[in-house]
Amino acid sequence: MIPRLHERTHRPHDPLAEALGRPVSPNEGLTEYTVVAHWPGLDCFTLDDERKTWTSVQWAEHLEGPYLEHPFAAGPDDDRRAILHLDIRLHPNDRELTGPEWAETAHRLARAAGIEIPGAAEHGWRWIAVRAQPGRLDLIANLIHIDGTWRTPPADILRHLSDEARRIEQDLHLIAERTGATPRPAIRTMPTAVAQLASVLTQLADEQAGPLAAVRGLVEHTAHRIACQPGAAGTDTAHRLDLIARRLHAIQQDLDTAAAHLVQPSAAAVPAAVRHTAHRSP
Repeated sequence: MIPRLHERTHRPHDPLAEALGRPVSPNEGLTEYTVVAHWPGLDCFTLDDERKTWTSVQWAEHLEGPYLEHPFAAGPDDDRRAILHLDIRLHPNDRELTGPEWAETAHRLARAAGIEIPGAAEHGWRWIAVRAQPGRLDLIANLIHIDGTWRTPPADILRHLSDEARRIEQDLHLIAERTGATPRPAIRTMPTAVAQLASVLTQLADEQAGPLAAVRGLVEHTAHRIACQPGAAGTDTAHRLDLIARRLHAIQQDLDTAAAHLVQPSAAAVPAAVRHTAHRSP
């Protein structure tokens, strides 16, 4: 399960379109199977039946509300980019989660990001969790509190999200994205040339900070942006980029496996069988 933090924006429309994989629309209603979770305070102001008829544009307007209601709220350096967007992706070989499991995952990640506070249902920051693409969950939030104060995410927000993602993997019995199916060996305890080479491969395969992870993220981001453009050519290009991203992920897994093989203790050489020589009596 890989968390990824996107660049903050002024409006939620583009992040929501990226989460959906298509432009927001005033005609398309989003069901509870798509918006799997939201800030608890929404239950205090609307009815369930009302939200079931909300379109993607209405969800975007709901997220944008505090931004328009508090025009002077701003973060450090007068930053007004209040829309936070993050997503997580399951391991390609993982099982599909149920609706309640996605909802639980969304609330846990929202608490890890500091945009949901347990026990304060009617207060807090507006956010929604969107599940519109296989194996992916998007969280979109407004950092402006409903009372007008600004919420600055912690500097190490990705570490909090990654730590929570590891716990979610354990609780839901998911495949750890960082290690794949094979536990990562303790390479740093082996100060040998082979261990150093294995460490290089491990860094290349790193899903959080490795260079291939950065390239894969850019390819995936570009694919999603191109998919939002009209025309069959854009759709075909987005599909090709998705295939490239999958190949990059397969390369990362192969490098991780190669690193594991390098540091596995070699089997002790089996001594040659003692040759018995028959002695003849003189």
